[in-house]
Amino acid sequence: MKYKYQAKNKTGEMQVGFVDAIDKDSAASILASHDLFILYLESAEKRRWYEGLASYFERVKRKDMVIFTRQLAVLLEARLPLNTALKTLYDQTNQPTLKETVYQISEDIDAGLAFSQALERHPAVFSNFFISMVRSSEVTGNLNEVAGFLADYTEKEDLLITKARSAMIYPAIVIGLFLVVATILVTVVFPQLKPVFEQSGADLPFLTKLLINSGDIAGRWWPAIALVVCIFFIIIVDYVKSPEGRAFWDELKTRLPIVSKVHVPVTITRFSNAAAILLKGGVPLAQSIEIVSQTIDNVLYQDILREVAEEIRQGVPLSEAISKYPDYFPPLVSQMLVVGESTGQLDKMFMRISTFYNREADNVINNVVDLIQPILMIGIGVMVAFLFAAVLLPIYKLTATFGSS
Repeated sequence: MKYKYQAKNKTGEMQVGFVDAIDKDSAASILASHDLFILYLESAEKRRWYEGLASYFERVKRKDMVIFTRQLAVLLEARLPLNTALKTLYDQTNQPTLKETVYQISEDIDAGLAFSQALERHPAVFSNFFISMVRSSEVTGNLNEVAGFLADYTEKEDLLITKARSAMIYPAIVIGLFLVVATILVTVVFPQLKPVFEQSGADLPFLTKLLINSGDIAGRWWPAIALVVCIFFIIIVDYVKSPEGRAFWDELKTRLPIVSKVHVPVTITRFSNAAAILLKGGVPLAQSIEIVSQTIDNVLYQDILREVAEEIRQGVPLSEAISKYPDYFPPLVSQMLVVGESTGQLDKMFMRISTFYNREADNVINNVVDLIQPILMIGIGVMVAFLFAAVLLPIYKLTATFGSS
């Protein structure tokens, strides 16, 4: 069998490739014999559809991660050794996948791996942001503080997503019912009314003609339409996963009117929190910014922060380097950093920036969530009005014609 792997060599360089072996253990042995530290190792054979469905139901849910992160933070704040805390979490965790993951992490740490290296072996469970923050804490030696920050951040993220989903439940039900009704009208009702309209010779409204023709096309060509939609969806997903597509998508998130109002403050909050923790731990500024770039899930911000770190090494102040990217870092950020540089309290200023943009993101999200329902209801009401107008107007014309005759 062929196995896909991701590993690091002795110098820390990342290697990705395939290895042929009888089973997974043999593949791991082959890689270990080449002095490779395995981060990821899975079968490259195509999985059957029901195996993918099974893995979906076995995934670690966000709620489970919230509980795990908070419990880890509490245990570390109580000064328990990391491995003791993990073994305690193993006993308390009920979710099978997460329980097995915690056990493997504990075993890896016993074998001499760093916490971040153990986490890297489970990319399906722990995000890049989570792993990068743990790695930064290993540099500064303040894992307790970082664990508390990750617990707060995970809880807040879950709260916002839950709130947004709750606000979307009712509109989603209404939209679903509307689509069902519209489909029935277009595919069942209009084809039966079409002969009546044609025999009457009445001049049909444009909207009625459009729906009748749409029903005819959908009835005759629905397999081809479904195939085209599926192919289009696959192409879009494949493109977004490519480096070029990811860069385009990340750029789009910083440009779209409503999305950018949320994405930019959230990204700056992540950046500021991580930078404050690193600077407080005594990590040099340029190195801190370089490490922070790994915690951001936007490739554009990653490239910008790496360039900023390089400019800092050349003697350029952080505020000046940041100010060169006003589309990604609002002027307020560089202005507050100027104050932090002049007072020698950059770490505290980063925390203030984080607090400010965290509140801004909260306000935007709350406003958007509050506006979603009324806007959707108005839009659905307009669509329903047009749909029923397309049915009732020609019927009214027919009734008026028969009444006058």
